[in-house]
Amino acid sequence: MAIRYGVVGTGALGGFYGGKLVRAGQEVHFLFRSDFEFVKKNGLQVDSVKGDFHLPEINAYHTTRQMPVCDVILVCLKTTGNHLLPELIKPLLHSESIVVLLQNGLGLEEDLFAQLPGIQIAGGLAFICSNKVGPGHINHLDYGKLILGSYNVARNTNLEQIVHDFQQADIHAELAPDLSFARWQKLVWNIPFNGMTVVLNTTTDRLMADENTRELSRELMLEVIHGANQCGVPLKESLAQQMIDMTIKMKPYAPSMKLDFDFRRPMEIEYIYSKPIQTAREAGFEMHKVAMLEKQLRFIQGNW
Repeated sequence: MAIRYGVVGTGALGGFYGGKLVRAGQEVHFLFRSDFEFVKKNGLQVDSVKGDFHLPEINAYHTTRQMPVCDVILVCLKTTGNHLLPELIKPLLHSESIVVLLQNGLGLEEDLFAQLPGIQIAGGLAFICSNKVGPGHINHLDYGKLILGSYNVARNTNLEQIVHDFQQADIHAELAPDLSFARWQKLVWNIPFNGMTVVLNTTTDRLMADENTRELSRELMLEVIHGANQCGVPLKESLAQQMIDMTIKMKPYAPSMKLDFDFRRPMEIEYIYSKPIQTAREAGFEMHKVAMLEKQLRFIQGNW
């Protein structure tokens, strides 16, 4: 079954994953904003540890109203723009469309479904080091695993087809049996490293090289794991050490929140910090260290 894909937000994630799908022969339509004129003229460039490639001509649009309806809409925007999603997504929908939120954080699917009742939604977690380094130019530094999970998709075979398409595009893609598990698992990495690289103005390799910040990262991870456990998500404490070991081996990296901080863009505090803190609290667990990090981030953002 051929799937028509739409990419809303062609940055570090949308440019890489969408570009890989195009390279594998899939039909993909991309939404661009500031890069639109550049990409129409020059195409999309992806520099990757798995091999660079250039797409000289792609289906690029400046608004979703110009795009065709799509079977699968990959939402790759930062969550700070999620208030715009209903307006952006509506022109792309048909009765069987699936919206895949390739975004970080917790509570995303619930909020979108409240805004657009009746649509089919899946979540996606990208375990990848990738940055947008210029107009129409993506730099993929490391990893690339993609986990997809259903929020309310009617037939699992639809998600299996999407996973298959990514696998055919040389992406390590998997179908998660439990989306909540996958989202909390990703938070175990995102919460310490997104926030700490901002608060301490550093990169992941320097955090791992110092005994104090390495231990603080572990403590934050364990607190997230315990919060998840209280919410009925059975993450194991050993996951913290696995994440530490992975990050030590990772190339020096500035996570997306650190780049937003560097360029004075709104940071994704709400879904990566506030929502998990609130969810754990409602389940009877206080994530004190995570809450302290959240308050520091809000102070920084409020004093630019």
